[in-house]
Amino acid sequence: MIRKAVIPVAGLGTRLLPLTKALPKEMMPILDRPVIQLLVEELVAAGVEDVYIVTTLRKSLVQEHFAPDPDLENELRSLGKDKEADEIRRIWTEVRISYLYQQGPYGNGTPVLNASRVIGDEPFIVLWGDDFFQSDTPRARQLVDAYDQVNAPVIALTPVPRERASKYGMARLGEEAGDRLFRVEEIVEKPAVENAPSEYACVGGYVVTPPIMEELERLGPDESGEVYLSAALDRYARRNPMYGQVIEGIWHDTGTLKSYLETVLQAALRDPDLKESLRPVMEQYLR
Repeated sequence: MIRKAVIPVAGLGTRLLPLTKALPKEMMPILDRPVIQLLVEELVAAGVEDVYIVTTLRKSLVQEHFAPDPDLENELRSLGKDKEADEIRRIWTEVRISYLYQQGPYGNGTPVLNASRVIGDEPFIVLWGDDFFQSDTPRARQLVDAYDQVNAPVIALTPVPRERASKYGMARLGEEAGDRLFRVEEIVEKPAVENAPSEYACVGGYVVTPPIMEELERLGPDESGEVYLSAALDRYARRNPMYGQVIEGIWHDTGTLKSYLETVLQAALRDPDLKESLRPVMEQYLR
């Protein structure tokens, strides 16, 4: 059973400066919720009971968001806003959230390794703090279901245009193991268009196991001094069964200004009321 998850939030968010100097990119709002709340809600829906957020001192707003706030709840109830008070309470009562401070070299593998030493000898989910899927079945649920089927590491895949392959780690796929589930034989990091092994990118969702953490520990920093989870996954997949689940849903990246604005606009247009109110505004500015 997958009961634990890790969300690294220690990055500097340099692609969104100066906004992210004070506001963590994981707290960027998608309509009425920050991105990280969407991720925690997704994990809860997948049956996760413990979430480890790997952070730094400059990300205190993340902790404040998930902290109990009885004064605010009581004030809302005194105003007859029980629905809003229930929502505030729900944020911190549905799952246990623990915070770890990142230690070690740069790279997205470091926070995962930090958390694995606390989690111990069991598989867990990793989600990045600045991307998510809009889907009927949460991405984390799809990953857990795939893991239950193959009893092996599973990574999230999504199709991308071949001309954009050089921006992602692209999966070389083997045999089909289930519905939209494939053996991953290799991860080719940012290949040239003509060398892309498939149209499927490895994005923002992983069920990792203790042997992968051992691989990550052995791997150590690369030539640039950074530690990457994708490198450990690639080394593992070349010798052991690892699978990729093509996620049913739309992938949203909020790490750049352009992708963030696209995500917010798409979210607003999926809301019937907001769509109707935005339509005349958009028509006015698009003339």
